[in-house]
Amino acid sequence: MRAHTNTQRFTDHLWSQTKALRAAIDDLEFLRLLGEGTLPLDAFRTYIEQDSLYLTGYAKALALLAAKSPDPATAAFWATSSASAAAVESAMHDELLTGGALPPRQGEPEHSPTCLAYVSYLVATAATEPYAVAAAAALPCFWIYAEVGRDLARRAASVIAADPTHPYARWVTTYGAEEFQNSSDTARALVDAAAESADERDLAAMEQAFTLACRYELLFWDTVLRPQPWPAA
Repeated sequence: MRAHTNTQRFTDHLWSQTKALRAAIDDLEFLRLLGEGTLPLDAFRTYIEQDSLYLTGYAKALALLAAKSPDPATAAFWATSSASAAAVESAMHDELLTGGALPPRQGEPEHSPTCLAYVSYLVATAATEPYAVAAAAALPCFWIYAEVGRDLARRAASVIAADPTHPYARWVTTYGAEEFQNSSDTARALVDAAAESADERDLAAMEQAFTLACRYELLFWDTVLRPQPWPAA
């Protein structure tokens, strides 16, 4: 039996199943302080450094997903998203890191345990699992970022209005922008389409992949203020 009804989108089911995780994300101190514009600058730099490392791996996962896509239009979306992650978003991160608004870098950035685990999971899933499962794993980075970005844009509106050059303004406006929201909608529609032809086993794997990626999204933000350092060499 399918977990969703004939009138319910499969992604609606995924969203419902991860309600507690998403509530925990909404309550994160990191996001609250970011919306208020009071997140410590060194914490924001740490986040941007980790996100830059993440985007490199995420772009690879999306490129693999494009290669597995069932039709040219679907492949084009994932390939374009891969290029955007590798170029457009990475350029924004580089600008934030080198623009002088954030504290100087302390040594060469290294993947945190959470960042490396998340990236490795996405790349491995894209490389070894069926297309539908890989698409479900990639979706939270679109959908949750779109939701968080839209919420942050609303909460940070007064901060940005008072200081359009605020270090957090570029990040907030990028993920709250209509273009990114539209990409999230497309990614969601493609996962729904994949679910239509998936068997029961793959549907269960899609749900598991989506849930695990949501867990990593939570950890990715939470560990900025609550780091989990690697064991000493």
